[in-house]
Amino acid sequence: MQMDKVFQVADLLNRANCAVALTGAGISTASGIPDFRGPQGIWRKVDPSKFEISHLYRNPDEVWRLFVSIFAPKETIAPNPAHKALAQLESMGKLCAVITQNVDGLHQAAGSARVVELHGSLRYAVCTKCGMKYTLGEVLSTYNGSAPRCRVCGGVLKPDVVFFGEPLPQEALNEAVLLSELSEVFMVIGSSLAVAPANRLPLIAKRHGAKIVIINSGPTEMDEIADVVIEGRAEEVLPRIVEALRAGYREGAFRD
Repeated sequence: MQMDKVFQVADLLNRANCAVALTGAGISTASGIPDFRGPQGIWRKVDPSKFEISHLYRNPDEVWRLFVSIFAPKETIAPNPAHKALAQLESMGKLCAVITQNVDGLHQAAGSARVVELHGSLRYAVCTKCGMKYTLGEVLSTYNGSAPRCRVCGGVLKPDVVFFGEPLPQEALNEAVLLSELSEVFMVIGSSLAVAPANRLPLIAKRHGAKIVIINSGPTEMDEIADVVIEGRAEEVLPRIVEALRAGYREGAFRD
């Protein structure tokens, strides 16, 4: 563990009026959710073109079968120490918001109050025809192997996540950009920053004067713009940052 960098990040968070975290799949792997592009990633086992929005319209039954087998929420999945640490930072007044590329809802389950979901949420399914929303649990309780249909108009439902070929939810993207502009510390956690437009957010934050912190188990495409890079697992690093903040308060290191 690079403890000097951990204390450096704690000091940055203490001095900031607004810190923002951008999280990717790497924050949830310790909860048993595989990432997408790693050596054991989902897209190494499943053709990502199966989750193109056009493929859903052409083959809804096939897509739903794949979705249920791969992505349907499991009761055993729970927030890990990284999710809990971010919720603790928010409760301490050291984190304004979490922007996440994940759809698993684990930030909310851990207690984070302000979460911007760039890629949608596994909590819901939405009608592709009329826009009616249903809880995913309700939809899965009657799933019979065929694509579920809307009770209102009969349209095909889709999981309320962003498929390839779909734009990001505009409201969420606008909020993420605004938070990036306002942040004084912008932390990237568990993301290789390989996917647009989320990978533009650190650049936006940097242009507006934020300090950039990257915490990831491997190199990212933007390490060169970061002020602090910690190579390590989020579930190990983030609790250390929380403890460093608390220790600093106890010892008077963070008193102005």
